[in-house]
Amino acid sequence: MAVFRSNKEIYAQVVDDVTGKTLAAASSRDKDIVKSKGNKTEVATLVGKAVGEKAKKAGVDTISFDRGGYLYHGRVKSLAEGAREAGLKF
Repeated sequence: MAVFRSNKEIYAQVVDDVTGKTLAAASSRDKDIVKSKGNKTEVATLVGKAVGEKAKKAGVDTISFDRGGYLYHGRVKSLAEGAREAGLKF
């Protein structure tokens, strides 16, 4: 799972490194996540849960977490915890 974080948004996608195809993706700009109220950390948790559920539907259980050079703190950590809650292992 690759993570990109900007000042306002956060994006996550599960990519198959062998074929180079995206298997699942979610972001804070998705319609169902935009409707939810909360701070950026709470929204990051929802993005993690969403990408985790989509990855499980695609048949992916175990991933490696690429935080993209960002510290494992704050929104990145919340996204990872949300993905773990959805059932992904990393």
